[in-house]
Amino acid sequence: MVPLEGDRDGRRTAGLTVLIPAYNEAASIADTIRSLQEQSLAVDRILVIDDCSSDETGAIAAAHGATVLRPPANTGSKAGAQNFALPFVETPFTMALDADTVLAPDAIEKIMPAFAESSVAAACGFVLPRYVQSVWERGRYVEYMFAFSFFKTVQNYYERPLISSGCFSAYRTDRLLEQGGWNTRTMAVDMDLTWSFYRAGHAVLFVPEAVCYPIEPHDFHFMGKQLRRWSHGFVQNVRQHWRGILDQPFLRSTVAVAAWDASIASVAYLIALPLASIFIHPAFLLGYVIDLPAVLPPVLWKAYQRGELPRALASVPAFLVLRLVNAMFMLRALWQELVMRQPLTVYEKGH
Repeated sequence: MVPLEGDRDGRRTAGLTVLIPAYNEAASIADTIRSLQEQSLAVDRILVIDDCSSDETGAIAAAHGATVLRPPANTGSKAGAQNFALPFVETPFTMALDADTVLAPDAIEKIMPAFAESSVAAACGFVLPRYVQSVWERGRYVEYMFAFSFFKTVQNYYERPLISSGCFSAYRTDRLLEQGGWNTRTMAVDMDLTWSFYRAGHAVLFVPEAVCYPIEPHDFHFMGKQLRRWSHGFVQNVRQHWRGILDQPFLRSTVAVAAWDASIASVAYLIALPLASIFIHPAFLLGYVIDLPAVLPPVLWKAYQRGELPRALASVPAFLVLRLVNAMFMLRALWQELVMRQPLTVYEKGH
């Protein structure tokens, strides 16, 4: 177990400061702060970085008991806001939490034991959408259920999760400082930081019992912004880290599978299958659902455990839609980053 650092109002703490970067998050910031204040293992300090919001984000955060920091000018990204706050952290552990994300009441108590081994630099939890209503939220619900109950579990066995999720991750502060905080050279700074930890010889763990609930994009406009960042960020990180990836067998295999899915599978979904169904036989359309027997068992089992089986079944068609949209954004990112040499450099907030 991680040694406890003391107590706060009679409650145990684990030497943890939570950084919440926030830009115009007045609608959600109070819920995020409350979810931290209601944890079974108390945090030492909540720092909200009000990144020059034009709404009441900072005032609401202060009214709910958080310490509010405001940069002299907008930092331009979530990573920039987190880096601004990092010098104010005085605890051995730091947590990054999105301003639209709430934690299960025991999430921090569940995630902190991951640091019992000194080799562990970061730990992340299970992510599920807070709202599951629109087609995009439903698609993301199934996507997350599959990724976190299957892929992430396998990756964690080798202590090599592909990414320590930016919406909810905890870090050893000294390891974070060694990396200079969150590097803004890519659009997927959480992936960049995770792979940088691996290159430095550190471990990252996934804790499925620690659950968080972010607000996911509810329409195509915001989903497009998020997918654009994520797709460009993946390509940028592969270019940035490919030499280090080659030295680590499991990570090398994981990235290779992800790259295959991003490129070859995307071409199949968007080009090969439609053409084959038109010019050869309509049966080729079955290619869109041929992998569902592999995808659905872990999704439905996890949904059954959570009492959400009807929700999962009703969300499967939305998952198929989101998968096609993912493919479209990935192919465009590959084209722009690798062929046109037009990297995405401006962070655009989603949701």
